[in-house]
Amino acid sequence: MTTLEARPKVGVPGIAARKRRDGADPVVMITAYDTPFARIVDDAGVDLILVGDSVADNVLGYEDTLQVDVAQIAHHVAAVARARPRALVVADMPWMSYHLGPADALRNAAVLVRAGADAVKLEGGRRRLPVVQAILDAEIPVMGHLGLTPQSVHALGGLRVQARDPEAAAELLLDAKALAVAGCFALVLEGVPDAVATAATGAVDVPTIGIGAGADCDGQVLVLHDVLGLSTRPSPKFVRRYADLATIARDAVAAYAADVRSSAFPGDDETYHASPALRDSLAARGD
Repeated sequence: MTTLEARPKVGVPGIAARKRRDGADPVVMITAYDTPFARIVDDAGVDLILVGDSVADNVLGYEDTLQVDVAQIAHHVAAVARARPRALVVADMPWMSYHLGPADALRNAAVLVRAGADAVKLEGGRRRLPVVQAILDAEIPVMGHLGLTPQSVHALGGLRVQARDPEAAAELLLDAKALAVAGCFALVLEGVPDAVATAATGAVDVPTIGIGAGADCDGQVLVLHDVLGLSTRPSPKFVRRYADLATIARDAVAAYAADVRSSAFPGDDETYHASPALRDSLAARGD
């Protein structure tokens, strides 16, 4: 078995070929927004690190993902890239960074690539094809995102499961096929019924990565802060929490505060001790 230390850098062609129906292992993607967590998730062996616009409500304290811009995403992409991960780094294109047309979208995608992204992700189906094509023409890999698209929260009337009727499901399938044919190397399917995700996965030759889309996708993605129990918001149904780091961290800081207040910290082992000569010199000064 290949050790993590020997694991080569993950590339777009390798991800694009990861279809479970062909015998490939499921794709593992998770978010990260800074250097320490990028190192942790990369050492854990994930395939892709998503520097998502979810940084807005998981790190920066905003109510939704609409509040971050390209400069903020680029800032976090650069922090992740400095970890030199073997995983493929995918940067979310935030709201209004690709909505004004292909030229604007291409400039913004280039900012994210220069910051350290290996690929970009954007939301929407066939209406985004001109933008997707412009970015692909510049040799920047693109990941699509269909179903529940958080940047459309107001138009959708909230973060609700999508494609729940036959007409909407048929539209999603058309969008998935169009994005795949256009050249997207993978598609995120978020918040859709399992049967819809299964149909979409079977309809395209690139991997689908699910989040709240059932078990039949070619891979899965979750927000790191949900996985680690660091999120303060109610967890969506599709989240599985693997740790409770918020409690661990809170208890650790509380123990530190108690030690400071009781003079138990710092102790002898945590102190730089002066030499006898220095002590005598200071005492002789009489200050």
